Amino acid sequence: MNQSANERIAQSPRELLRNRSEREAKELARFQRFQIRVFGWLAAWVVRCIGSSLRWEIHGWENWKAADALGKRIVYAFWHHEIFAATWFWRNRGIVVMSGYNFDARFTAQVIQKLGYEIARGSASRGAARALVGMVRAIQRGHDTAFTIDGPRGPKFVAKPGAVMLAKATGAAILCFHIRPARSWVFSKSWDQTEIPRPFTRIVAFIAPPILVPADADEGGLTQKLAEVQATLDSLVRQGDEWQARIG
Repeated sequence: MNQSANERIAQSPRELLRNRSEREAKELARFQRFQIRVFGWLAAWVVRCIGSSLRWEIHGWENWKAADALGKRIVYAFWHHEIFAATWFWRNRGIVVMSGYNFDARFTAQVIQKLGYEIARGSASRGAARALVGMVRAIQRGHDTAFTIDGPRGPKFVAKPGAVMLAKATGAAILCFHIRPARSWVFSKSWDQTEIPRPFTRIVAFIAPPILVPADADEGGLTQKLAEVQATLDSLVRQGDEWQARIG
């Protein structure tokens, strides 16, 4: 990284996106950019229509309140396959999400921006360090951030270290959550088996207590915290399984 992770900024995440992604955007063909604009608008409309029909049940909202009461920003951590429901649940909060450069990532970014999110450009293979700096800056600016923590290519349900590294660099609290619809469409051929809740279905959100990462955590400490995040998300998934079995 060319810039200190602790340096404060004067730019918003949206300004960072405009200033830094113009060259990368040209890598897509004109028709692909057209598809992203048109179908991105349509997909955001679908999210709104389905999302507004869902019948929510929330467990652990007191844990969100506890994280908020810490006076720190929040790093939301969740599994990639529940991105549809999560996008609706946490909408219009100015949360910053890391997004890659390929067509699928830019399409997703187009959709979630229409639902009140901001984007930091980067991926596991291109610009990861720059995107992490962008997310550090977003937190310093007063934004929360979010990671699909097993994304963007999996393996499914295996937590990657980005959220832990960000929490160490900024002092933000990691808040793990899991969303489970009673009935959904599942894209079985995608690596994450993406879920789209069916309209009007019951749906539950489980939120875990916040996880803090010490600023002086060494490699062993970071590994331990990543294991804690993994165990927390695994526990939330089990709670989702039990809830789904209970309601039939």
